[in-house]
Amino acid sequence: MFLRQDNFFCKMSNIAISFDHVGKMYQLGVVGTGTLSNDIKRWWVTSVLGKEDPFLKIGQTNDRTHKAENSFVYALRDITFDVEQGDVIGIIGKNGAGKSTLLKLLSRITAPTTGTIKAKGRIASLLEVGTGFHPELTGRENIYMNGSIMGMTKKEIDSKLDEIIDFSGCEMYIDTPVKRYSSGMAVRLGFAVAAFLEPEILVVDEVLAVGDAEFQKKAIGKMNDVATNSGRTVLFVSHNMNSVRALCKHGVVLKNGMVEMTGTADECVDFYMETSIEKMVGHTIVSSKLRKVPRDLELEYKEVRMLNNPEAMSTDEPLQLEMKVHRNKPSVKVAQFGIFISNSANVTVDACYTEQVNLPESTDDFIVRVTLPSHHLTKGTYKVDMNISRFDYQAFARDYDLIFDALSFEVKYVDAAHKQSFTAWPRNLGNVIMRDAVVKVNKA
Repeated sequence: MFLRQDNFFCKMSNIAISFDHVGKMYQLGVVGTGTLSNDIKRWWVTSVLGKEDPFLKIGQTNDRTHKAENSFVYALRDITFDVEQGDVIGIIGKNGAGKSTLLKLLSRITAPTTGTIKAKGRIASLLEVGTGFHPELTGRENIYMNGSIMGMTKKEIDSKLDEIIDFSGCEMYIDTPVKRYSSGMAVRLGFAVAAFLEPEILVVDEVLAVGDAEFQKKAIGKMNDVATNSGRTVLFVSHNMNSVRALCKHGVVLKNGMVEMTGTADECVDFYMETSIEKMVGHTIVSSKLRKVPRDLELEYKEVRMLNNPEAMSTDEPLQLEMKVHRNKPSVKVAQFGIFISNSANVTVDACYTEQVNLPESTDDFIVRVTLPSHHLTKGTYKVDMNISRFDYQAFARDYDLIFDALSFEVKYVDAAHKQSFTAWPRNLGNVIMRDAVVKVNKA
């Protein structure tokens, strides 16, 4: 998929997009070099002598978590890869990694500071809510305007108009100025225009997150259709790793404005999710930031820990957890404890509740230990959420406390006794090996 073809772009007919040492620099704070003499020097070197901007050499890495050491920063730096025609590429990375900047360069909204980008065919972009729409024009007028910008004739737009309006679900408002559209309606119409006007390259940023579930499903289906049946190229930026896995064939992981990895979509998502958890957390002092929903805490977690090694768990190893709990209301006498395990894509793969247990009456602080004898999780990184609740069959369930991302651990081995390395396990078979399943076969 990603092949370096320097100086051969025109000869390689299957290459749709080529990024060649692309960089984009921005200046922090005020615009300019800071002094008149440096501004004149920049103009002389770049405009008269035709050489590289001398002030680019001092640009620092695009790491938003650190204080700037100078006023120049590379939003993107030395981006080099090619995309084959008909491929669907997922571009992933943390906020500020340079994903949207890369798409803006490809869409020619802004120009690269260094390097070149070559693309074959018309490009349709959906980068932000209402991108390319004039707020005073109606939805119908904006469809024609966007099509004209992409080089479509009026006859071509006419042939697609009904499909665009039907897909967007905005028929009632199609002759209403776009400034009166909700953000979701603007995204629906914008995506319909970008997808149905038959561009050779479709560029989609995180805007699909604004749409409702029904529209997201339709949009992903349409992008699959665009790539699979029409042979067109799609670049897709998203923080939804499940969408990237489902839609994309290949991926690019960006970090601090540079390419960290390229490969299949599954490989890139796995790499990104595993490296985004910098260190496995086996012990946590519980604070309010772990509670995403305000609660009246009659019982609350104060401290949680794993008694296993969180850096190297085994599939057949019992998962042992210890929780320090504080009781704020003496009348609470019984409770049950819930454990929820999620994989690197934030999908819950295992969950259990203890039986309802009697709490010690002599103290407000007590220790709870929970053991899961056989979790059977496959190789990968996992996070643990926990809750304390009470379920009354005569009344209702009640949550006393709920904490998210309290612990994290990594499963590396298949055999705890011998530390046997984990063998390959196909992702489509799930995250749990059901070794203890009970099967009964009866006569028909």
